[in-house]
Amino acid sequence: MEASTSHDAEENSAAFYAPLLDHREALATRGKPVNGFAVISASVIFLLSLVTLIFNQSQEPLPTPNKGPSPSPTSKPASFSKALPRGVAEGVSSKSNPSLLDEVSFNWTNAMFAWQRTAYHFQPEKNWMNDPDGPLYHKGWYHLFYQYNPDSAIWGNITWGHAVSRDLIHWLYLPLAMVPDRWYDINGVWTGSATLLLDGQIVVLYTGSTNESVQVQNLAYPANLSDPLLIDWLKYPGNPVIVHPTGIEYDEFRDPTTAWLAPDGTWRITIGSRFNSTIGISLVYQTTNFTDYELLDGVLHAVPGTGMWECVDFYPVAINGSVGLDTSAFGPGIKHVLKASLDDTKVDHYALGTYDPVTDKWTPDNPKEDVGIGLKVDYGRYYASKTFFDQHKQRRVLWGWINETDSETDDLEKGWASVQTIPRTVLFDSKTGTRLLQWPVEEVESLRLNSTVFKEVLVEPGSVVPLDIGTATQLDILAEFDIESLVSNTTDEDSDCGDGAVDRSTFGPFGVLVIADDSLSELTPVYFRPVNTSDGSLKTYFCADETRSSKASDVLKEVYGGKVPVLDDENYKMRVLVDHSIVESFSQGGRTVITSRIYPTEAIYGAARVFLFNNATGVNVKATLEIWEVNSAFIRPYSFEETL
Repeated sequence: MEASTSHDAEENSAAFYAPLLDHREALATRGKPVNGFAVISASVIFLLSLVTLIFNQSQEPLPTPNKGPSPSPTSKPASFSKALPRGVAEGVSSKSNPSLLDEVSFNWTNAMFAWQRTAYHFQPEKNWMNDPDGPLYHKGWYHLFYQYNPDSAIWGNITWGHAVSRDLIHWLYLPLAMVPDRWYDINGVWTGSATLLLDGQIVVLYTGSTNESVQVQNLAYPANLSDPLLIDWLKYPGNPVIVHPTGIEYDEFRDPTTAWLAPDGTWRITIGSRFNSTIGISLVYQTTNFTDYELLDGVLHAVPGTGMWECVDFYPVAINGSVGLDTSAFGPGIKHVLKASLDDTKVDHYALGTYDPVTDKWTPDNPKEDVGIGLKVDYGRYYASKTFFDQHKQRRVLWGWINETDSETDDLEKGWASVQTIPRTVLFDSKTGTRLLQWPVEEVESLRLNSTVFKEVLVEPGSVVPLDIGTATQLDILAEFDIESLVSNTTDEDSDCGDGAVDRSTFGPFGVLVIADDSLSELTPVYFRPVNTSDGSLKTYFCADETRSSKASDVLKEVYGGKVPVLDDENYKMRVLVDHSIVESFSQGGRTVITSRIYPTEAIYGAARVFLFNNATGVNVKATLEIWEVNSAFIRPYSFEETL
């Protein structure tokens, strides 16, 4: 049972700390070769239709495509001028932070490393993890597969890890689902997706890196569908089922999506790639049996200047409704989300649009906010996201990988790397009509313990107010802010999140400081920054500032954020999940979301605090909050002695 404590405005408004000043001045076996397989529909017709489609979507002239065979693995030049991030040479997105190589490692202690592990976010017991794979619900269990290195805390030897949960929160580790043991995946069992067929079968398509580092698509399926845990998996003897077509680079062709059933009765999947190095594309294949595929003419969509698309996701959302939709849904009252993880920027972008199931083309609602140039799934440390339709609760659930901000040296010392976000539900934002709403799954609320309520706490310009809640390392914070202008109409420079929480303007920033110590030497502000622009409109940015989150020099610390619509009848609202070194922040019901990966050195254990702050110059802020202490999810290995 939750216990609740209430604090009124008077007892908090007087407890001001020093203003939030700018401290910057003070402070393998060889197997069958890939070319022994037929290239599926790799024809000049495909190339010509591809070029025509992309040209029609862009005003820019495009170079002449390569109509010959794709280059062999030995033809790509290598560069040794500077250190490459781990994974890039192997044909995937970067999996390390080479910019930290020249930084002196902080003197981390075992106690610090122990505190950094999360309590209710999913992460393996040890070693490296990256992309979520093939999430699904089967016979009472949620299944999460994930890219995993069973041998080390750095990327490599990628297998499929496997865990199950009854509620998406309390996870149990299972044995590895798939390992790199065939010529077509000996260099990695990479990212893939699961599809639940109409007859109850489950099929998985995944990218394998072959013995020659060529990216191919492979089929796998459970050995025993009656097993609720889906322990054993079989790889199709005829793998690979799809190889890269002519004109597509051998190492830029990966991450097949969940399949959807088209009106003609055949299944479709889409796979991310690029064309002429700079044009992000999503290819469409059709199949009737998941072993034979036909590459359709053109592409689902393409956006010049966005580079390689990986981990593409494609799914429907209802324009009016509070439930998710099966991946095969289409028709009136439905929009389709196209999402791509951009290899060049390591950012997940999405756009809303219309899918034509006859032509297999997708058109964005707003070309100015197309995939890769507009909305982000998450504006923080977040990548390689994947959704699935939860048929048990009729919702679409989103997973995302929180990658590291420290060095490989530190990861090896602590023995683990990377975390998954709390699963989020995804709905169409019917109020704005222009974006999605992401919100933590309701099951996370089962972890809430004691709560403390603060009502209408006055936070004057340039002040910081402590919130006495006790332990502050595992929290669920709901906060609402009302602002009172103290000045006449002014115009601020439209500088989005600015240089962080120290960058003052008339109306902001204001918000909360989490994982902060008493002296404010380490802190992570999560805040709103309204800006009154020259055209008279008020834009609001939602931001997270990591620049003072840690005193360690070998940790990346960024200012993240993006624009968030705040409607006329709305106050400023945020929800913040704090779990040791992870902070997930949701604004205005999930219109804009930011994930932070922080490594404090002093604001840990009992020294961690929460504050309100207002660094605006021209507004008073009144804040009302409810803050819950959050229990651990007690993630552990599955005991096979337990009863299913």
